[in-house]
Amino acid sequence: MMYGELGASRTKRTVTGMARLLKALRLDGMLLSGLAGVSLFGLFVLYSAAGDNTALWFSQLARVGIGFTLMIVLAHVPDHFLRMLSPAAWAVGIVLLAIVAVAGDIGKGAQRWLDLGVIRFQPSEILKLAVPMMCAWYLHQRPLPPSLRDIAVVLLIVAVPVGLIAEQPDLGTALLVAAAGIIVLVLAGLSWRYVLGGAVVFGAAVPVIWHFMHDYQRQRVMTLLDPESDALGSGYHIIQSQIAIGSGGVFGKGWMNGSQAQLEFLPERSTDFIFAVIGEELGLLGLTALLAAYLFIVGRGIYMSLQCRDAFSRLLAGSIALTFFVYAFVNAGMVMGLLPVVGVPLPLVSYGGTSFVTLMAGFGILMSLHSSRKLVG
Repeated sequence: MMYGELGASRTKRTVTGMARLLKALRLDGMLLSGLAGVSLFGLFVLYSAAGDNTALWFSQLARVGIGFTLMIVLAHVPDHFLRMLSPAAWAVGIVLLAIVAVAGDIGKGAQRWLDLGVIRFQPSEILKLAVPMMCAWYLHQRPLPPSLRDIAVVLLIVAVPVGLIAEQPDLGTALLVAAAGIIVLVLAGLSWRYVLGGAVVFGAAVPVIWHFMHDYQRQRVMTLLDPESDALGSGYHIIQSQIAIGSGGVFGKGWMNGSQAQLEFLPERSTDFIFAVIGEELGLLGLTALLAAYLFIVGRGIYMSLQCRDAFSRLLAGSIALTFFVYAFVNAGMVMGLLPVVGVPLPLVSYGGTSFVTLMAGFGILMSLHSSRKLVG
């Protein structure tokens, strides 16, 4: 009995000490647990997807460390400083996108990269945070729900970077940046009349959008409708990913035992199509566990956003949480053949440093906004 009480006392002290540490670091324990769990799961899956390329796995491990470090740093930035920084962040992002358009590095047929010698990065990643920050900064100073004039201004704030990113071309990132800004507008209380009106306008503009799309983008849409029409060309990715997911069944073939991934039938298996690797090797159970973890992260993020103390914090925090959901939804839909292939990575799982670091920076900002709330009672 005495030993049991002693053990319980030690456990209580450990939990209390951990809670104090998290509070001192301005971190949310539940959200941190979800992010750490998915990141570790991602490293586990990536080790299999990378095959013999262990350098790729260690590179991602280093980026995970950088991402979590940046999250902790940003969690300490006061919310008023983030608010003040928003217009400058948006403006710098636009300038960098303009520089990329003129003198950016070309990779995989797209001019997306900026090489500073010491570091090579995609400025479009900055806009995934700068756009919702700018939209929230603009709207928090005005009566909500937003007026038609304010809606037009926010759409302009979103449209400028989205247009520059789409021209690179990078349709996936343009979609995510647009989603981040529009989510802020919806959270601000956008009337359903405007939502329905926007849907009608978009539908009417589809022929115009189709005209300005690149040939490969049109081909991706056509491939979505009929992958078998070009099974060895543009439809190859979707067909192989569907075979991988279907062959995994409920329980999967086992870690590192997926034939589609290990025999390299599945393209981009460590990046955009790693969702199919999970389905083949860990089955429906593995995919369900991952999606449940994503929903937990999104749900916790939304809960934290509702506790924020002002309109800017609530709008930005909500946008960060829901944009994360868009990431996961678009990638899963793309891999399963429900959406066109647009090059959106699976959040916290796919190989890629810039995307991972950007996501963790966003969650660091979310924790900062949440920890800055006024305590009641």
